[in-house]
Amino acid sequence: MSSKVAHIADCILSQLKSSEKEMLGFLEQLVSLESPSRNPKSQYKIIKFIAEELKKLGFYTLHVPGKETGGYLYARPIERDKSKALQLMIGHCDTVWELDTIKQMPVTNDGRIMRGPGVYDMKAGLTQIIFALKIIDALNLTLPMTPVLLINSDEEIGSRESRRAIERLAKLSERAYIMEPPLGLTGKLKTARKGIGRFTITVKGKAAHAGLDPQKGVNAIVELSHQVQRLYAMNDFDRGITVNVGMIEGGVSPNVIAPQSKAVVDVRVLNKKDGKRITEEILSLKPTMPDVEVQIEGGIGRPPMEQTTANRMLWRLAKAQGALLGLDLEEATAGGGSDGNTTSLYTATLDGLGTTGDGAHAQHEYILLDEFPVRTALLTLLMLAGAGNN
Repeated sequence: MSSKVAHIADCILSQLKSSEKEMLGFLEQLVSLESPSRNPKSQYKIIKFIAEELKKLGFYTLHVPGKETGGYLYARPIERDKSKALQLMIGHCDTVWELDTIKQMPVTNDGRIMRGPGVYDMKAGLTQIIFALKIIDALNLTLPMTPVLLINSDEEIGSRESRRAIERLAKLSERAYIMEPPLGLTGKLKTARKGIGRFTITVKGKAAHAGLDPQKGVNAIVELSHQVQRLYAMNDFDRGITVNVGMIEGGVSPNVIAPQSKAVVDVRVLNKKDGKRITEEILSLKPTMPDVEVQIEGGIGRPPMEQTTANRMLWRLAKAQGALLGLDLEEATAGGGSDGNTTSLYTATLDGLGTTGDGAHAQHEYILLDEFPVRTALLTLLMLAGAGNN
């Protein structure tokens, strides 16, 4: 790396460290604006708050409301060179926490860590986007690609309403940065993610009195138990395939032969080939008992984020840029999905660019404060890296 690039990296990190109080104040405001996935009114507030900040930075913003959620915020610079390629930054403002959680999980800062509902997953990542843009503006640095932003409010529930917009922008972009938190306390970037499937198996049997005429009934719960065993036989941990029956219900009364039962199944796979095979196996399950009906619905909703050639190049770029900041970055495969699963189908994608911490979806959720400016500097350097560098 040239001394000029190293100097710029030092300037960026120094500026961010001097802005740390402002960054933390902004993050605290974001966390205080509670935004559960299924509460559109709460999401409108945080989307408006972020949009106002982006407008100060010279961005055009558009809030597209959803039918069942707060929708998403799209933003791009008002003044831009249309000949430049696009780089996409994606974050979500929704959290798994219900309103008023902050009363039991208040925002705290002890100088080492900051706690609060959604601080790690992923309002720190949203703050990083804003302050990366601020630093680029303050230092009058030139971006080789135009930044476009999409901040959705339904990621925690599958991004069903925002997925088409994500796909459209990913197809137009040279690369995509996903601001989900990194993995583990060493802050590993996520270079692969499992694909996620959801299946519902419904069994219809025949009701009968359990004491008077048990032989006239067909127990749907018994049939479902056979299907559960078949499902569990599909697990292949060495290949990264997991099949989990996470919910089950059935019957109407203890003294009635169960006329129906249902199971909801979670499937995780590392590649599309295994996803296709497991989907075919599940959809082709047949009854083991006579006079029962087995109905199966579902499929792979989020395809895997695989280690494509383009993704590997982006990872190597991050590794090099991180070294300028004293980071010896590591990579990892995440078992959960994100919007990176979607963008990776269309463009080079790097995930886990948020701030190191722990406790996603847990009451001890927190970020490490000394990592906050460094991870923001990493995002800034990635945004400044030219198309030829990835």
